[in-house]
Amino acid sequence: MSKQIPEIEESSKFNFITSIWIVPFIALIIAGWLGYQHFAKRGPEIKIIFPQNEGLVAGQSLVKFRNVPVGKVTKIYADEETDGVTVVVRMNTRRSKRYLTEHARFWIVKPEVGLSGVSGLDTLISGTYINVYSKAGGKQFKERFIGLNQPYRDSVEGEYFHLASSNGENVAVGTPIYYKNIKVGQVEYLNLGLNNKSVDVIVFIDKLYVPFVHDDSKFWTKNMVNIDFSKGNLDLNIAPAKYLLQGGITFSSSGEDTNRTVPYRHVFHLYKSKTQAESTTIGSEIKSIKTFMLLTDDSIADLRVDAPVRFDGFDIGRVSDMELSYDKSRHKMLGQVLVNIDTSVFKDKHETNSSGELNFYQAVEEGLRAKLVALDPITGMLFIDLIFNHQDGNGSIVQGIKYAQLPMASQSSSSIMTSMTQILDKLNNLPLEKLLASVNKVVNDTAAPIANANEVLIDLKKTIENINALTSKKSFEVLPDELNKAIKSITRTLKSTEKVVKGYERDPIEKRQLMETLNVLTKTSQEMKIFLRMLNRKPNSLIFGDN
Repeated sequence: MSKQIPEIEESSKFNFITSIWIVPFIALIIAGWLGYQHFAKRGPEIKIIFPQNEGLVAGQSLVKFRNVPVGKVTKIYADEETDGVTVVVRMNTRRSKRYLTEHARFWIVKPEVGLSGVSGLDTLISGTYINVYSKAGGKQFKERFIGLNQPYRDSVEGEYFHLASSNGENVAVGTPIYYKNIKVGQVEYLNLGLNNKSVDVIVFIDKLYVPFVHDDSKFWTKNMVNIDFSKGNLDLNIAPAKYLLQGGITFSSSGEDTNRTVPYRHVFHLYKSKTQAESTTIGSEIKSIKTFMLLTDDSIADLRVDAPVRFDGFDIGRVSDMELSYDKSRHKMLGQVLVNIDTSVFKDKHETNSSGELNFYQAVEEGLRAKLVALDPITGMLFIDLIFNHQDGNGSIVQGIKYAQLPMASQSSSSIMTSMTQILDKLNNLPLEKLLASVNKVVNDTAAPIANANEVLIDLKKTIENINALTSKKSFEVLPDELNKAIKSITRTLKSTEKVVKGYERDPIEKRQLMETLNVLTKTSQEMKIFLRMLNRKPNSLIFGDN
């Protein structure tokens, strides 16, 4: 019996569930879903323009917001339209869109060693990155931003103040600001002033210390070395090494009314030292600064821009500019000095109808003049002094093409060293050597005292006349007290000797007195000779000693 083999029936229908194509189809669906999820959640793409690339790497450098990565740099290329570098950034999520508005600020964070210390140390491990400041609530989304050159400061963290410096000396971006030796801010920006003659210093003060800045606060560059001669003592203070390296700016404040705010657009003057900042100033709260021109043929080599202009010992202005031109007819350099004077100083509180400027012009008509005066006897630096005590008579301010010309006194004062040199020359011309020789002759030759005394008397009279003429000079007033006393002592001695010589023949006792007086005079003359030699060798020995 044969075994029957079953027949296999072929099916012509397609069964999708059991088909091999279901696997790639499912994979395609999953991939599509994942792709959708990726693009649906992917953040927007923005462009940031920086002046130059400072260590950013495409595909590696991050964008951080509050120290949290929120994006990555995808592309960097040079932008020909802006002469800078365009950095393309892809944000991680769409939620970033609400912060990418007009409030957003971007800057590059990199390791730096500056005046304020070392910053960006975390970039040594993570690499250079872009930091962003922003807040929600902007008007609309932006795709293009301009990057900052330095970190952004939020106004809620503090406040900016405007300082003006004549040359920006010892000030740089990052220079710390101190109040009572506590760091309260730093210099953020340095720009050339609109007049191209000053430097605008923009400083940022932390919010906690903003109430201490008033409109009458004084800002000055922190002194590295401070020398004080007050009260007869020499006080030398040297700043710590930290200040020597990074410098600093200090400001003063009464601290009484912390609710008083600084007026809008108020500009503080940045002084070079604490001494200059604390110089007593006068005038009304509302300043009336006027610029005047001075013309002088006296030397202004020791006059500096920002030198004070004083009236009755008070600072009322500053030197703003100086120019020199050669005078062919007189073969001298003619100086043109511009000064800014606060004319509100001359406001009379008892008069309601007159202004400070009007009183200033009237004062010039009544004899007020500008004069170059030595600021100190050591360096000979000059300042402008407004005085009435002169012999130039009345005058008036001449209105020029650009500035009004203020008349000057005819003669400027010179330094004490120059005056001492002139006095020493006059002392050298005195017949002291001849006088000493005559006195020695009288002392040694006692057998013929009358004849010698007559010769000495003639020399003594001539010397007394020379000394009287010298002491009557105005320049003798600036001579130090020691030299003044010494010469006057000689004068008294010479007068006494003259009287003794006249009465010499009448009494032998007077002869002995004459001999004693001549011995004293001889010793005094010898000491005076040594004293004059010391002054010739070192004119400033009266001030610093002969060491």
